[in-house]
Amino acid sequence: LWVPGMCLESGHLPFGAAGKSERILQVAQWCLSVPERAEKCPSSSGKPNHADILLVNLQYVSEVEIINDRTETPPPLASLNVSKLANKARTEKEEKMSQAYAISAGVSLEGQQLFQTIHKTIKDCKWQEKNIVVMEEVVIAPPYQVENCKGKEGSALSHVRKIVEKHFRDVESQKVLQRSQAQQTQKDTSLSS
Repeated sequence: LWVPGMCLESGHLPFGAAGKSERILQVAQWCLSVPERAEKCPSSSGKPNHADILLVNLQYVSEVEIINDRTETPPPLASLNVSKLANKARTEKEEKMSQAYAISAGVSLEGQQLFQTIHKTIKDCKWQEKNIVVMEEVVIAPPYQVENCKGKEGSALSHVRKIVEKHFRDVESQKVLQRSQAQQTQKDTSLSS
């Protein structure tokens, strides 16, 4: 049973049961003043010499059992590339702010989804009121269809138009699939009644 103030040092292999989830993880970091602990487990990417680090909120942990006490000093944790992490945090913040701007400007859900699709391929896109501006060359105005893509004729405009076409094709095929699944579910329900 976990007790506040209990000390697990780096390298311990505790067995933790949180709700219905049971995992065996290696303690990577422990701080008595914060009710969470960093756990190290095999990499989800499958890459050798890599590990995932999970933050576990100990307020949701019902039981911790030491299954293997460390006998030697664990290897030091790999150093973090702080500037890379700061850049990633800044980029994600900018993306969230852009999304919040679109919502506050009253941009339709279709416009927001198209922006996200374009942004996956072309990072240089932003909102200008309700218009999507891509690479400072192409402007897509509501209702965000291919014919609403304006800019100087050339490869940028052509490329953005292809992305917009594909986006709406994918959206339509997803709707068709969902309708088909709903009809099948309805059919299965009526047959079982």
